[in-house]
Amino acid sequence: QVQLVESGGGLVQAGGSLKLACVAPGNIFSINVMGWYRQTPGKQRELVAQITGLLSGGTPNYADSVKGRFTISGDRAKKLVNLEMNSLKPEDTAFYYCNAVSLCPYPFPWWGQGTQVTVSS
Repeated sequence: QVQLVESGGGLVQAGGSLKLACVAPGNIFSINVMGWYRQTPGKQRELVAQITGLLSGGTPNYADSVKGRFTISGDRAKKLVNLEMNSLKPEDTAFYYCNAVSLCPYPFPWWGQGTQVTVSS
């Protein structure tokens, strides 16, 4: 099964920084959205940040809880997206999943296996 490939994550103290990276395999085409979601036990997966409209330039969007602390960047040609996380808080602890939406032949979501981010207080 084709999956996005994630790297980064780990354990960091509160106030620290981590960077996540994700790349889509070469057989996924026409990617228009790439981003990151996170999930904690017993809760629904929530959007952290994403870049929409990649095929026409790209617009970043952030959850209110991470605005000003996280920065998402992407490269459409390389099919990659990075998430730089600064000023991390214990409540940022979660399993982070990379997501991409391709448009060809029809809109379809792709996911990575996820990577753990743990922020200690």
